[in-house]
Amino acid sequence: MMDFITVRGAHREYQTASALRGVDLEIAGGVWCSIVGPSGSGKSTLLNLLGGLDSPTKGQVFIDGVDLRTLSENEMARFRREKIGFIFQQSYLIPYLSSLDNVMLSQYFHSMTDSSEAEEALKRVGLGHRLHHRPSELSGGEQQRVTVARALINSPKILLADEPTGNLDRENTKLIMELLKRLHEEERFTIVLVTHDPFVSKWAERIVTMEDGRIIKDEPLY
Repeated sequence: MMDFITVRGAHREYQTASALRGVDLEIAGGVWCSIVGPSGSGKSTLLNLLGGLDSPTKGQVFIDGVDLRTLSENEMARFRREKIGFIFQQSYLIPYLSSLDNVMLSQYFHSMTDSSEAEEALKRVGLGHRLHHRPSELSGGEQQRVTVARALINSPKILLADEPTGNLDRENTKLIMELLKRLHEEERFTIVLVTHDPFVSKWAERIVTMEDGRIIKDEPLY
């Protein structure tokens, strides 16, 4: 498999701290990689660089052969819409929209809305019976399943997940991880998942451990 993600010598400096201190990383297409480490280790900063939500102070980030430094703001926004799906710890669902409309909103920013595609996406994550429910009418686990459907509705090549089960109990965490595993096996998109939870990290094919802005361990699980 060819590398789909390449990070070369990435630094991220802020006024009072260095979040990344020369990170090199390659991830092949279709691989599920977990990034772990203590709070402040730089794992979420690295994920933000991969998603084009932040830029390195020094170094390069390539996604699918594209050097993200070369993209204008508008080009970066289009690149994210076409290539990347995001799942965060908070669901960030629009409270007054139904599950179906929340998923279709992602379609709207990508190209054209298609309610039948959005409905099918929600059925795939087990929410065919919750199409017209608003977030306040859903459990935490159901809300996060809507975010999974929303993230994958446009068939991205990479899924970036930052503590996607951080607000869930163990039962719902297991349901979300089983869902991601099934979808990953079906579609083989690349997953980069940041977590502090060993139970969550071990669903990956590879674990990268960070500490103090550096990668200190990189090990395949199988």
